[in-house]
Amino acid sequence: MQHEVISADDGEELHVYRSGRGTPILLLHGWTSSHASWSPLIETLSRQYQLLRPDARGHGGHELKGNQQPDVKQLALDVINLLDHFQIDRIAAVGHSMGALTLWQCIQDFGTERFSHLCFIDQSPKLLTNETWRCGIYGDFEDAHAQRLLDDLEADFVEAVLRMIAFGLNNKARETYLRNSSGWRAARDALRHINPQSALAIWRSLVVADYREVLATIQVPALLAYGTSSNFYTEATARYVASRLPQAKLSFYEEADHCPHLLEPDRFIRELIEMISTH
Repeated sequence: MQHEVISADDGEELHVYRSGRGTPILLLHGWTSSHASWSPLIETLSRQYQLLRPDARGHGGHELKGNQQPDVKQLALDVINLLDHFQIDRIAAVGHSMGALTLWQCIQDFGTERFSHLCFIDQSPKLLTNETWRCGIYGDFEDAHAQRLLDDLEADFVEAVLRMIAFGLNNKARETYLRNSSGWRAARDALRHINPQSALAIWRSLVVADYREVLATIQVPALLAYGTSSNFYTEATARYVASRLPQAKLSFYEEADHCPHLLEPDRFIRELIEMISTH
């Protein structure tokens, strides 16, 4: 694995981890995570592909040198900066959670010309819900709920992030959180390396985003991976996204939480390679 530091358009340092050789695949992680979240997939995928795993700005333990209030539009522009730096005209891209939102923002701003294939993992195109939209977080995440969460994040960022994951739609997550299992203790330690100020700025931009109209513009093959026991989304969310994407394949992972690709990494790798190699 090779760690490279490149410059974004605004002079900020972007950290990218490269593995393998061949056709490139871009892997974008979720909010408060890092490039390391893709580790279970790297050994197998890097035998056939060149993998680019950036840490989103404000993530991965890298202190921001400039703007301390990044948003999803900047994350999307960072993707273009990365592709330009490595002189990649088109790439297959995988986005998990915030990574999926980043790709949708990138497509909204720049189109799909830079992407040959896309994969979106367990995400909704609009997080906030209302009377006519129930496919956001929990199926019930209206303005008042969003404000309560924001207040919690500002008061105790680390524990509020964990509670957001634990007290959602996955009962097993709730049970293990209340037991304070080793996985939750490790997640708590990892979150302490996140700068709450920049993470909250990104979160605010994600909450107000709405990419529903973007979906129909995606005219490239797309794999959709969703967990049937997602912490945040119901099957209706997955089916909505699939119905709006012209070339989508929807894949449900039984009993998987918000990270279906990590519950069944071999299956996910197989489905991703099949999409890339057959289209």
